[in-house]
Amino acid sequence: MVLVDTAIWIDLLRARDTPAVVRLRAVIDTEEAALAPVIVQEILQGARDEGAFRKLAAEFGRLPMLGLGDPIALARSAARLYARARWRGVTPRSPHDCLIAAIAVDERVPLLADDVDFERLRETEPRLVLLPH
Repeated sequence: MVLVDTAIWIDLLRARDTPAVVRLRAVIDTEEAALAPVIVQEILQGARDEGAFRKLAAEFGRLPMLGLGDPIALARSAARLYARARWRGVTPRSPHDCLIAAIAVDERVPLLADDVDFERLRETEPRLVLLPH
């Protein structure tokens, strides 16, 4: 199973042919691509209208969902990761990225992402495994 960050899903939906999208297609073909609630939120909030919202919700509702355990423990893990990065002099641009990274670490799955913040978070949390693309 591979957790896939929002930006790559959006690039796939927009038919962009980036290296990360090529890797996502391979993940879809050979492994299980997974989501987390925060990723679903980020995807759905970009829907252009109600019909698109419903279609996206149905399509993404079929994928495995990670990060459904203890929400308080997950929030603490994400907050700790954010704080640890900040203590090292790196302030993540999005607390959502810390949440996504914490889910990948807690669930022990690799993360497919195309965002420099995840590279920085990996320097703070070596248990974060990022898939190359």
